[in-house]
Formats: sequence, C-alpha cells, structure tokens
Amino acid sequence: MSNKIIIIGGGASGMLAAISAKRSGADVIVLERNSRVGKKILATGNGRCNYTNINLNINNYHGNNPKFAYSALSSFDVNQTIDFFERIGITPAIEEDGKVFPLSFQSSSVLDVLRYEIENLGIELVTEAYVVSIKKKKRFIIKTKDGRVFESDKLILATGGNAMPISGSDGNGYTLAKSFGHSIVDVFPGLVQLNLEGKIFKQVSGVKFPGVAKLYSKGKLLVEDMGDILFTNYGISGPPILQISRTALEYIRNKKDLELIISIIHSKTKDELIEYLEKRFSYMPKKNLEEALIGLINKRLINPILKEINLDRNKNVGNVSKEDIYNLASILTSWSFNIVGSQGWGQAQVTAGGVSTDEVDNQTMESKLVKGLYIVGELLDIDGDCGGFNLQWAWSSGYIAGLSASE
Repeated sequence: MSNKIIIIGGGASGMLAAISAKRSGADVIVLERNSRVGKKILATGNGRCNYTNINLNINNYHGNNPKFAYSALSSFDVNQTIDFFERIGITPAIEEDGKVFPLSFQSSSVLDVLRYEIENLGIELVTEAYVVSIKKKKRFIIKTKDGRVFESDKLILATGGNAMPISGSDGNGYTLAKSFGHSIVDVFPGLVQLNLEGKIFKQVSGVKFPGVAKLYSKGKLLVEDMGDILFTNYGISGPPILQISRTALEYIRNKKDLELIISIIHSKTKDELIEYLEKRFSYMPKKNLEEALIGLINKRLINPILKEINLDRNKNVGNVSKEDIYNLASILTSWSFNIVGSQGWGQAQVTAGGVSTDEVDNQTMESKLVKGLYIVGELLDIDGDCGGFNLQWAWSSGYIAGLSASE
C-alpha cells in the first residue's frame, strides 16, 4: 500500500517537500490556499529570487535555538541546492557577496521550473484549499473551509508564517500546529523597515546613501551592517536596516534599552572628520554652512542635520567654533535615533518566532508530539538573515521532511 502524504502549503518548503517525497515513491497531494502555488517566491530578491548563498553559516540563523537548523542545512546543503535547481533548469549566477540568483535574474524562472517538476512528477495540486481543521485518528483527516475532506498517512505543515500577508500568509499554520499541542514562540516581523521618532523624515524621505547602521544597548554594540540606507517618511529602510531589524524589534518587544546609530560618513573616524572639516572650511571662508557642506553629503540632508545640532545654516564658516565642528562631525559619523516600531507584517520578508523547535526532530522535521506530522520552513522558530538564507532554510527543511515522510 502506497504511503500517502499531504502537504499543507505550496510555497518554497512545501514544493521541495512534495518533490523529494514523490521522488522517493510516496503518493503526494499539495493543498494550497491561493489560486496558484509559490506566490511569495515571486517577490523574493526584488523579483530576481536570491535562492541561496554560498557564504551560508549557522550564525546567519536566529531563534531560541538556531543550531536546530544545522542538521537540515547540512543534509541538503547549498551545493546540493544549486545542483538540484541546475538539474531542473536554473543556471546559477553567483555574486561577489555570495548571493545566488538564476542567470535569468527572474523569480518567475525558479517558480516555473518547480511547477514544471511538480507537474512532471504527477504530484496532485489542489488550489484554493484553505485548511480549517486537522484530526488524527489512524490517519490524518483534513478539512477545508469549503467543506472538502482529505485523508493521509503523513502530514507536512508548510504554511509559512505571518510575513507578507498579500502572498496568503496569515498565521493559520500556528493554529493548526497548536491544535496538535505544539507551543508557539512569540512571533514578530523580521527583515522589515523601521519606524523612527522625529519630525525630519518628510524632509529627507527618498534620500539614499551608503552608510553604516549600528544598534547599541546601554553603550554595548549589538549588531551593525553596512550598505545603502534610505530615509523614508516613516523612518528608515535599506538592506542594512532589514538586516538589523530582528535584533531591534526583539529588544523593543522586551522593553530593553536600544539606540540606533547611523553613520552617514563612515570612511573617517570622528577625529579624522573634525580635522578634515577644519581644512575644508579653511578653503571656503566666505561660504555659509549650507553652501560649505554641498559636495560632502546629500544636499537634502544639510538643513535637517544643521537644525538637529542647532547650527544656523547661514552662519559663515569663518565664524564656526571648534564646538560647532565637533558637533557636526559627531552627527555625521554617529547620528542617533529612537526606534518606535516597524512597518509590520505587510512589509516584513520573514517571520521571527514560530513553532518551538524543542518539539521537532532536527534530523527529520517530524513532530515529537504527533507521529507522522512534520513541520517545516518559516512556520518553525527559525529565521535567517537577508541574502538567500531564508529560502535555503525553506528548501532544506522541506526536502528533508519530504524524504523522511516518504520512508
């Protein structure tokens, strides 16, 4: 008698689970709530699909026990992932920072080859199937919102988390996991833009610059990242901000002291910048401060910065004091902001928190509470940094679960 597996969720982890289970001889059905599978994949990597990263390290992962991810990431690793996709049609393009994209630089390519493989293997896809309840007797009995009933020997939960609800993620997987007694580590948005306190943001919205973002708590550096930073009308965005956002929101949720420091000029220390500003201003003694800063920083930042440190933009640089220069160098190398929140689930790329990994076998993804139940991907309390790490976790955990469930 064939082993029948139902996978709830046709995203990255669900599709990999389906393919690995079917290739191992199982009878597979995927239940997807949307009208088509893989909707979220289309949005990854700004539509280019950064599907893995050759510089992957366990330190790129977070959760109550990030080391839980090690086994799956080793069993179906980056090289195996690249090979898997190459065999179904994706030629890898590896960038300097280790990010791997399809050479077509289209997310749709990754989804197209996965859908073709699913069709080619004869995996049954049931779309617009929103699961509302699951019961376990001898087999799993799955009911959908429109009254359909499905049965299976094994069940893989691959529903995703709360991030990007436009793709169909609404946290339903947590409800289903809880119905089997699983506990949920509090969830919050990960890889998301940050809301900042202050009145300057409408003036500087749209200003983009290469900078450094650092988070401090009680004077101790927590995390830092470098790259293009973008001021917005609500606060701040850009890859470095997304990268540090998980730590920021974790500290805010736990009401811990937190300070965001932005370096607009990071190629010089504060002391070097003081020296440079003194020299720069000596070249142009007749200019006022506003004029004298053009060519050093983005023009739209000049007045808000001068206002922030109570310097008159019309002040002649010949009359600028040492204290003025010190204050200017300080804000340009370490501008302090107070984080008041984030842009929320609608903008978040991933969910932090999820089903407790203490209750799941790290080598098979099988629930320790319910035999035959597997939990994968974003639904678990594992999330990765920006740069292809979350998709790799989805591929690895899904592939391993499909393989294990088909045994």
